[in-house]
Amino acid sequence: MRVFVVGTRGFPHVPGGIEAHCEHLYPLLAERGVNVTVFTRSPYFARNERRDTWRGVRFVHVWAPRNKYLETLVHTFICVIVSRMKSADCLHIHAIGPALFAPLGRILGLRVVLTHHGPDYERDKWGTCAAFVLRLGESLGLRFAHHVIVVSQAITRMVREKYPNKRIVFIPNGVGQPVAVSGTSVLHEIHLKPQQYILAVARFVPEKGLHDLIAAYREVRADLPRLVIVGGANRETVYSRSLRKTAMKIEGIVLTGTMKRHRLCELYAHSRLFILPSHYEGLPITLLEAISHGTPVLVSDIAANRELQLPSYRYFSVGNIKMLAQKMTELCNARVSRDELAATKQRITETFNWSRIATATHAVYEEHGNMHV
Repeated sequence: MRVFVVGTRGFPHVPGGIEAHCEHLYPLLAERGVNVTVFTRSPYFARNERRDTWRGVRFVHVWAPRNKYLETLVHTFICVIVSRMKSADCLHIHAIGPALFAPLGRILGLRVVLTHHGPDYERDKWGTCAAFVLRLGESLGLRFAHHVIVVSQAITRMVREKYPNKRIVFIPNGVGQPVAVSGTSVLHEIHLKPQQYILAVARFVPEKGLHDLIAAYREVRADLPRLVIVGGANRETVYSRSLRKTAMKIEGIVLTGTMKRHRLCELYAHSRLFILPSHYEGLPITLLEAISHGTPVLVSDIAANRELQLPSYRYFSVGNIKMLAQKMTELCNARVSRDELAATKQRITETFNWSRIATATHAVYEEHGNMHV
């Protein structure tokens, strides 16, 4: 089966949840005999970095305007047309923005699979008009896709309430075996010592809640180790510039910019505490990765984080800066239960296993291949 994939900027080593999802999933599907072609957005790759293949996955690099509102729409439209021209058997669309073009895929005779990564219209960065377009994309994608994959149980319940007769399958995000960490070279580069820093990994967008974390850290920084924030903005905004400016004024905060996964794994492995203060998530891969390294975590109590069923003391009320500051201090100074961390790591890595996820996705493709368009 020839599967063409749209909705990701590309991979490997491109920041973003969907990008990480695709980077893990599609090589495993290629190993299972699926002929996978992924459309990348060429502006995100220097010319000398544009691969033709990677771990059995083919790439087609397609131009997209670097515009917040037009990038996804223009890129997806072109890719759907190219998919038809290249005789795709299946068009796999990721996210509800690109899903706006699911009807076009059907009109062109393509079998369409949609992976719903979350109601993006709830993200703070989108205004009224953009949120309307995203809601429309969700509606059209759910109506016109032959199969819908959903990455979290909360979103699955929401989608089934709206479309009770739709073919919907829950296949979560996953986490791989953690990269073996044998040294501290990355820590030395940024002047850190093992177990003497708190870690956060997120893009500089409002829904990730980094402004809450920075505000909480400022209140209690005298009692805490350094706070390391890994990430940045795909495109600079008033918010991202303000966030960076505020962080740089606070003693103890280290901004590293984005990092490739093998370097980030060293930070996960040696962190005293990983914090995810998000207001919105689909199913956060960064949290799964932190847990897979046996790192203690503290997360907001949004539905996506609650799905991991962590001990109650590892949650704080989303947006509650005082509670975040208090729990951050308590967990940094508390004795760590290695038994708890080991049990959580085992449960998460077994439940959210990429091999199982690839097998489940392959089953969707196989069922899909037996359907009429």
